[in-house]
Amino acid sequence: MITPADLRTYVINLPRRPDRRTWMSRTLPPDLPVTFTSDWNGPFDGHELTRKQLEAAGYKLFPWQIESDNPWWSRPLKYGEIGCTISHLACWQHAAETGDEKFIIVLEDDAIVGPTFLEDLLVGLRRLVPSNPFDLLYLGRVPLAPQGERPVTPGFVSPDYSYCTFGYLLTRPAVDILLATHLELAIVPIDEFLPSLYIDHPRPDTRSRFPKQIKALACDPPLVHQRPKDEAGSDTEDSDFVEP
Repeated sequence: MITPADLRTYVINLPRRPDRRTWMSRTLPPDLPVTFTSDWNGPFDGHELTRKQLEAAGYKLFPWQIESDNPWWSRPLKYGEIGCTISHLACWQHAAETGDEKFIIVLEDDAIVGPTFLEDLLVGLRRLVPSNPFDLLYLGRVPLAPQGERPVTPGFVSPDYSYCTFGYLLTRPAVDILLATHLELAIVPIDEFLPSLYIDHPRPDTRSRFPKQIKALACDPPLVHQRPKDEAGSDTEDSDFVEP
């Protein structure tokens, strides 16, 4: 029987965004202990990052900008994107080093969880395990290729290419798989990294660096939604491009 004790939850949050931390603290279930990344020291804030700081911390950037009709690929990385990826990576590292919970939940601080979130999640996990094994479970996302998706069991689909990482769950073995890719040595947007691990990524260079190696599922309908950008802002986009 899966219970709240089997869950460990992280919330991606910056120290300069106590408003978002308050929002999340008020809306998350009290039975769900939460670790906020704003309590950690790290190169997480795109407003403060520099190339020199990243290199000193041992991070390397993937050569992201290419000639493409895709506007997200034809421009350099933004420091906010880098900080966001490093924040997710820090959560996985912390989970791998501490605790023994079966599942790791990662939420960004603009996530919206409903009043029955925990109950619905536990019911869903009990339905999935062990008959439908998975590594990654999107709790919410933006599907980019819905025509390529298929139902797995009531309430869940096999996702195709998807953006947004405001809410997902990992099994503990999946945490080790993600860390073994050494994302810190080839930083890409977290939105692109996760799909590359469960589909053949449409960018050959990304597909080659991060080949398909996990099984993903997605909640359908989603359990987690995202606050509108005009309401919560975007710490990812509200940052400078990395200089050449």
